[in-house]
Amino acid sequence: MLSKAQNKYIRSLTQQKYRKEYQVFLAEGDKIAREWLSEATKIEMIVGLQHWIDAHAPLINKHPEASVHIVDEQTLASISALQTPNQVLLVVHMPGTPLALPEKEWCFALDDIQDPGNMGTIIRIADWFGVKHIVCSPGCVDVYNSKVVQAAMGSHLRVMIHTAELPVFFKEVNMPVLAATLHGSNVYQLPKQLYGILVLGNESKGVSEVVMQLATQKITIPRKGGAESLNAGVSAGILCALLVAC
Repeated sequence: MLSKAQNKYIRSLTQQKYRKEYQVFLAEGDKIAREWLSEATKIEMIVGLQHWIDAHAPLINKHPEASVHIVDEQTLASISALQTPNQVLLVVHMPGTPLALPEKEWCFALDDIQDPGNMGTIIRIADWFGVKHIVCSPGCVDVYNSKVVQAAMGSHLRVMIHTAELPVFFKEVNMPVLAATLHGSNVYQLPKQLYGILVLGNESKGVSEVVMQLATQKITIPRKGGAESLNAGVSAGILCALLVAC
C-alpha cells in the first residue's frame, strides 16, 4: 500500500520542478517497467497491481534498493500520469554521473523541440540507429516528462542525453554541423560523412538563426508533394536512414 505522503510524492512527479528537485521520474506500463527493471538502473519505488508484482518477482528482486507497493486499480489511476494506467509504475533515479561528450560519431542537437511525442520519438530513433548522444538546448521539453518517457519506450537507457547551449556545444566537440531546413542542400546528394551533428529545430520556428549561422552545412529532405513541412520525429528518422545507416 501507499501512504498519503507517498501518494502525494508520486503525483508531484508529473511536474518538472519536482522531478528536478528529487532527481527522479516516472516510468509507467508493463513493457517500459520490464525494460527498466532489466537494467542496472537505480529504482526508488515499484508500484503495481498484485498480479503484476507476483509475475515479475525475479525482475523486482534485482532491485533490492526499491520499495515495493501493491495497490489496487483505483489507487494506480490516482497516481498515474497516463490517461489509461497500465499495471505498474516505477519511480526511477535520473543518471547521476556526468555524460561523456560525443567524439567523431553521429549525434543529434535539438533546438527547442517542444512536443513530448516528438522528443520521445527522436530518442527512440537515435537508439534504433545507434546514435548514442542527444544534446538538447535549454528550451527543449523536459526529456523526463512522462509523455516523453512513454514515447521513447525505454530508449533513455541507451542514449545519453545532455542539456547545453548549442553554440557552446559545437565549439566543444569540433564536428561538422548539419542543420535541417527547408532551404538547404538535397540530403540525397551529400557526399558520405562518417560523423557529424544533426540539428533539428523547433516544430513551428525551425532552427534558430543563431544556431543556423553556426552550421557548416544546411540540408533538406526534398519535397515532391504539397505538405508544408515534416514532423521533427519523421525528419530525424529519414535523416538517420540516409546519413547514419549508410
